[in-house]
Amino acid sequence: MKKLLIGLAIVVLLLVVIAVAAPFFIPAGVYKDQLVAQVKSATGRDLRIDGPVQVSILPRIAIEAEKVSLSNAPGAAEKDMATLAKLAVQLQVLPLLSGEVAVDRFVLVEPVIHLEVDKRGRPNWQFDTAGGGEKTPAPKDAAGKSAAPALQELRLGEVKIENGRITYLDQRSNARHEASEVDLAVKLPSLDAPVNIDGALVWRGKRVQLTAKADRARALLESASTPISVKLAAEPVSLGFVGTAALPALSGDVQLDVPSVRALAEWVGTPLPDSGSGGLGPFSLSGKLNAKDGKYAFADARLALDQIKATGAVEADTTGKRPRVAGKLAVENLDLNPYLGPETGPASKPGAPADKSAPPAASGWSEEPIELAALHAADADLDLSATGIRYRKITVDKGAVKVRLADGKLAIDLTDLALYKGQGTGKVTIEDRKDRPALALSFKLGGIQAEPLLRDAASFERLTGTGSLEFDVAGSGKSQREIVGSLDGKGALSFTDGAIKGINIAAMVRNITSAFDPSAAGTQQTDFSELAGTFTIAKGILSNNDLVLKSPLLRVEGAGKVDLPRRTVDYRVTPKAVASLEGQGGRADLSGIMVPVIVRGPWDNLSYQPDLGAAIGQQLKDPGSLLQRIPGVQAPGTSGAQQPAPAEPKSPAPKPGDLLRGLLNKN
Repeated sequence: MKKLLIGLAIVVLLLVVIAVAAPFFIPAGVYKDQLVAQVKSATGRDLRIDGPVQVSILPRIAIEAEKVSLSNAPGAAEKDMATLAKLAVQLQVLPLLSGEVAVDRFVLVEPVIHLEVDKRGRPNWQFDTAGGGEKTPAPKDAAGKSAAPALQELRLGEVKIENGRITYLDQRSNARHEASEVDLAVKLPSLDAPVNIDGALVWRGKRVQLTAKADRARALLESASTPISVKLAAEPVSLGFVGTAALPALSGDVQLDVPSVRALAEWVGTPLPDSGSGGLGPFSLSGKLNAKDGKYAFADARLALDQIKATGAVEADTTGKRPRVAGKLAVENLDLNPYLGPETGPASKPGAPADKSAPPAASGWSEEPIELAALHAADADLDLSATGIRYRKITVDKGAVKVRLADGKLAIDLTDLALYKGQGTGKVTIEDRKDRPALALSFKLGGIQAEPLLRDAASFERLTGTGSLEFDVAGSGKSQREIVGSLDGKGALSFTDGAIKGINIAAMVRNITSAFDPSAAGTQQTDFSELAGTFTIAKGILSNNDLVLKSPLLRVEGAGKVDLPRRTVDYRVTPKAVASLEGQGGRADLSGIMVPVIVRGPWDNLSYQPDLGAAIGQQLKDPGSLLQRIPGVQAPGTSGAQQPAPAEPKSPAPKPGDLLRGLLNKN
């Protein structure tokens, strides 16, 4: 036995001496040729080693080679798929006998890797065997599972990529991406020990850092669950995850922070149009994430975009042709203005002369092209409740909002609204059509205060009162002004206990001269008990023919047009002084003295002029009616019982001309 052991020891020692001495006696070209042949057989690609090669077998397999390159797939844009300034590999020998792989060192120095997808959709990292033949399928056991030997253990010592460069080209879309200054370090003592990954690269001029840790590497390879943590940090975005993974599924807490959504979109190559309102700035998202097969769910979600904050639950599905987002959120303050673009056209420079050729108030609508391409980026189905909503100048105290986005069409249903001390519902639809973006508005409001609503909605401050308003309009166009000029629809209004500012119709009936005194316009107003009417809109022109105002001793009828694109008014008001104290609910068709008023001009600077010709013509048609309105005068044909007993001889009957002059001027 002793001699046997001594003989075995001599044999082992001889093998070690041969393994150590072999590289000194066997030409390096032999190793190089064998390595090139093996790579060709395994991948179908050509391996070139243009620099020196060093190979040793014991105490570990060690290979160092310089100027290494691997050829690319046929038809690829680049000649080589990968080039290396230096490759260094050290692999322990004895663990291989027990099915273990122990890598002491694996270093790629200055690798340049070109990843590419050809026009048929085939990636260049899909390799063929030599001669392009089919790969031999792995053997299977009786149960149909792969019978290939399983990896029992893997130990990684120094695994590094130093100063690498990776490019990606998709020939189908000609999309190109490149990452430079790629550094990566991996530490794995064993498959049952934690694995640590630290890396960094530069993409689109920004440095991206990655750190990752998994408690059990074996669990990742076997799709079993293991605790992990991942953090990706760059100037435009920061993403952190702490939880468990059973790849490709994830479950845990996520934190996403984006200093500027616009800056992030520009960084990834999809810049967003500038609204000019500063929207799409900081964004953050946190919550409990469950991700599997391209579907993501956030529970206990907290979102913040600019000044908008929300809580709730959100789901995202990225498996379709467009991402789809659904969820329920409670929003503290939904301010839409930063995402709507400018309300008016570009302002004139200070000191610049006014353009006298432009129509009055035409600059009130923007002519900037409307960009709605973002509506095609995703589909959405969201239920929102908001403690406050702001759209342009319109403010809503609270409300429930349903948002539906599909195929470039955004529908916003506003239900249970509380606004301007009243209640209401509404719907806004925005659609990105290829030729002309479309807008539709439908609102029904009740118990609202007219003055603040009209001021915020249309910069109109001439009407006060409490009432209801409903309208349904739609338009399309490439700019805000084009949309306003195309509006079609209808509506109705009804107000009580209010006033029309800027004119006193009752005083006008008594004395036209003082009623239209421009110096008194700021203090003039016509009080009413009831004001109602309907309107239609055709190609941006609002028409009304049935406006009725009622108050004691006064009835007013109105008809005319409002040119929405030009923001001008051309309206005729016909007041009547009547012998009735009835206001709300009173008859509107009572006879009386009528003095029509013409209302014209831009709606932020209206002018009021009496239609004297119409007033005189109307009264000359019925002189008797005129005489009835003059105290102490009886019209012909009236009953003598209605006359007061004369206390003294009657004065001569006044002439019609004198009566009209007295009506129009107290003097």
